[in-house]
Amino acid sequence: MSAGPPPVPGGRSPEEREAARRERAARRAARTGSPLPEPPPEPAPAAVDGRDWLAEAERPTAPHEADGAQPAPEVAETGRRRLRRRAAAGVTRARVPRTDPALELSGPRWGRIVALGVLLLILAGVAWFANALFQPFAGDGEGTVRVTVPQGATLGDIAEMLEKEGVIDSASFFELRARLSGRDGDLRPGPYELREDMPYTDVLDRLEEGVPPNVVVVTIPEGRSRSEVAPLVKRLDGNYVRATRRHPALDPRDYDARGATSLEGFLFPATYELKKGQRVKRLVREQLEAFKRSFDKVDLSYARRRNLTAYDVLTIASLVEREAAVAKERPLIASVIYNRLKNDIRLDIDATTRFVTGNWTEPLKVSELENPDPYNTRVHYGLPPGPIGSPGLSSIKAAARPADTDYLFYVVAVCGKGKHRFAETNAEFERYVAEYNQAREERGGRSPTNC
Repeated sequence: MSAGPPPVPGGRSPEEREAARRERAARRAARTGSPLPEPPPEPAPAAVDGRDWLAEAERPTAPHEADGAQPAPEVAETGRRRLRRRAAAGVTRARVPRTDPALELSGPRWGRIVALGVLLLILAGVAWFANALFQPFAGDGEGTVRVTVPQGATLGDIAEMLEKEGVIDSASFFELRARLSGRDGDLRPGPYELREDMPYTDVLDRLEEGVPPNVVVVTIPEGRSRSEVAPLVKRLDGNYVRATRRHPALDPRDYDARGATSLEGFLFPATYELKKGQRVKRLVREQLEAFKRSFDKVDLSYARRRNLTAYDVLTIASLVEREAAVAKERPLIASVIYNRLKNDIRLDIDATTRFVTGNWTEPLKVSELENPDPYNTRVHYGLPPGPIGSPGLSSIKAAARPADTDYLFYVVAVCGKGKHRFAETNAEFERYVAEYNQAREERGGRSPTNC
């Protein structure tokens, strides 16, 4: 048998004393007629977070804790009553997080993120600008590009020319780099052999250095025949016409020119730098090498589907080069040649007559127009036996892939500054011719091209 609880003073337990108290209260109430007193309240349940609400209410507030004083009795009593009522109603207290994540993103933290993003964009823009201007990772360039800086050209003119030829990426950045380096007024005119995609500093160094004094510069215009080029190369030793009949650097038969009697058409027009004392054969070699590099880039598939050879394309290109004064008209003039060949219409191109007669400047006479030479397309149908000059790359590309039109005629436009008017029918062509002749007559026989 286990021992019971220890005896309490007076011989009665608390439960027995409480029962006796209630019995006395009941008898008293019966004698006086007053209601029974309310039993003492039950102890308040503990809070869900493990803390006693009464204990919380009885704790001193922060100021009292600091000086060791006790809270006022009525304040503590009010707190206990409030907590008892909330406990009796089943109300519990839950912890509230100190911060709301949604509020954090919309507050100062979100502002810092936006500011950081803007800063990164600014830094990226500055890095791109610095890389484009100073080109720290640029290579040395590739290939060969021949350009001629004309006398009196401004920095802007030079920059635009270099960008067009592919020597530099941006004319604007090139100008800025030249000005920042203080070399915008030190660029010398003359012909240069540069490279594609060169760094700005390399181009500036080359143009500032200028053309060496021991170099002979020869510029061959586009479309010129061998006989026209000969006077331009007199400073070189040798006979240009004789040197361009045959050369080991190029065999015309490789371009389907089995009946070619010279290198006419294969002598690529450009500006060439030769050391003083070089023979004319050196120039011919460089022209032929430049032609092979350029012509090999041309797509001939369109022409081949129309049964035209590489030599035919070169011949058409030489006609286009002579007829077109405006660059954008090259494909249109080529389309007229294609359409007339397809429809078995005589080409009637004056440039072929001038090639035969050597008359490149004066009005053609009737006798010249009727010259029976095979090159004269005023008399013979089809293409001439070969090119009438050496065309540039733009005309070669136009001859290889002309514009898609139904044009059969073109006439020099009145006051068109070299432009032409294109026609699909003979009636339209005759009207354009009449307008041109009338304008020419009004000007006393002078050409009405430039008004």
